[in-house]
Amino acid sequence: MIEVRFEEDKNRSAIYDGNNEIGECTFSKSDTIWIIDHTSVLPAYNGQGLARKLVDAVVDAARERGMKVAATCSYAVKVLKEEQYKEIVI
Repeated sequence: MIEVRFEEDKNRSAIYDGNNEIGECTFSKSDTIWIIDHTSVLPAYNGQGLARKLVDAVVDAARERGMKVAATCSYAVKVLKEEQYKEIVI
């Protein structure tokens, strides 16, 4: 079973297939902004929308905490340009 977990103590969201970690989305924090700097999924799991789920987990957590989001990760930059993210992206 595929499960996404937000792991704030590790500054990331991670995705697991059972007990196996298959991807992550990492970010750095300031007082008001989280900057997504890396998103990856193991190649065997590509094409399933899992990277987006990782980015969404970070964005959802940022929204809950009143933070803004930016990205240096090329995948996250692309995702965050979409309309549904406009209120949280700087």
